[in-house]
Amino acid sequence: MGDLAKIFKAYDVRGVVPDELDEQTAEAVGAAFVEITGARAAVVAHDMRESSGPLAAAFVRGARSRGADVVHAGLGSTDLLYYASGSLDLPGVMFTASHNPARYNGMKMCRAGAVPISGDTGLVEIRDRAAELIGAPGAPGAPAGSLVEKDLLAGYAGHLRTLVDLSGIRPLKVVVDAGNGMGGFTVPAVFDGLPIELTPLYFELDGTFPNHEANPLEPANLRDLQRAVLDTGADLGLAFDGDADRCWVVDERGESVSPSAITALVAARELAKHPGATIIHNLITSRGVPEIVREHGGEPVRTRVGHSFIKAEMARTGAVFGGEHSAHYYFRDFWFADSGMLAALHVLAALGEQELPLSRVVGAYSRYHASGEINSTVDDQDKALLRVREAFGDRGTLDELDGLTVSAPDWWFNLRASNTEPLLRLNAEAADQTTMRAVTDEVLAIVRRVSV
Repeated sequence: MGDLAKIFKAYDVRGVVPDELDEQTAEAVGAAFVEITGARAAVVAHDMRESSGPLAAAFVRGARSRGADVVHAGLGSTDLLYYASGSLDLPGVMFTASHNPARYNGMKMCRAGAVPISGDTGLVEIRDRAAELIGAPGAPGAPAGSLVEKDLLAGYAGHLRTLVDLSGIRPLKVVVDAGNGMGGFTVPAVFDGLPIELTPLYFELDGTFPNHEANPLEPANLRDLQRAVLDTGADLGLAFDGDADRCWVVDERGESVSPSAITALVAARELAKHPGATIIHNLITSRGVPEIVREHGGEPVRTRVGHSFIKAEMARTGAVFGGEHSAHYYFRDFWFADSGMLAALHVLAALGEQELPLSRVVGAYSRYHASGEINSTVDDQDKALLRVREAFGDRGTLDELDGLTVSAPDWWFNLRASNTEPLLRLNAEAADQTTMRAVTDEVLAIVRRVSV
């Protein structure tokens, strides 16, 4: 087994099975998790990957060897694990590699109440202790913790349905692409009893992802959903990633709906219930999000990209909702955790409460033209960022909350480095398409050292 620093990332654990992550490592992490967190009990769930069940079982052995009782929820989505952690008030671990290819697996860890464990809040210590424990016997003389298997799917579905009022929605035709991921497991339970005519795509749980990658951020992975929406005359389409914590929306025309528009829509709905509340948005969401939040009487707060920053700021401010442009949506009433399914229920409610098509509903929350995220492979990220900073230094307001953001009256862009790859990620937005393309092309030319 290689250096654990390679698979312990800033927010989670992720690596190739078995070369970088195997059962022996998972067992050591289970023991380290209990030792570092001091957990007397924990809850564990896993996705549909072939390696997930055995890895989760190994983690359970390690945790029990340190005396912790374990509630094993079995198959679940990541937000089902957060529900388990919150409702049972237990620390938890989800075995998944989200949208990564089949050869990967990983762990998402949280403390009781679904509070995330990241590099700054214990993940490094768990990594270092696990490295010491790999291959070591169990704690001498320590009584093993108990193991209880518990089906939490019905409780999860019921809890989500208490958070969004769907009692008065009109009948809707909905296509859902689960990408052979955990949405195929959770959607039928959550939608049960709703006036929804469901067309399922790829609901068979298959961690080899035989139809397409379970990553709705890639446009190619939405094509089957878009085609099915048009072919069936559906009111909308929903696409979930592998662990079903992210949700992407397609309107009745088969067009993608920006996660920024969904953030603004859900924010407006939450502000109707909680007047004057705080709404979190990361710095690459549309400029329209804070505008709409203010127009609805809310207080927008801008954060860095990344779930640990969003969740920490939500906890600090008591925000009722937070949204990211990556289609992660966070809810105070869901232990400040993210749930793509809960965001989907808000969209269904907003659409089903009136007669307009979804394109008209979300059109009210779409004000600007965005580039989407554009990646450039760059060996020296710092130098490229400096070149862009020098070129735009007198053309707008600069800030470096996360990478470089340059803002002018009718456009803005953010350029930031990837945490794990030699990439610079560009997001740009403008009041019109021509300006957006001009800004995007100019920044990319500087980053990639080509002429325009």
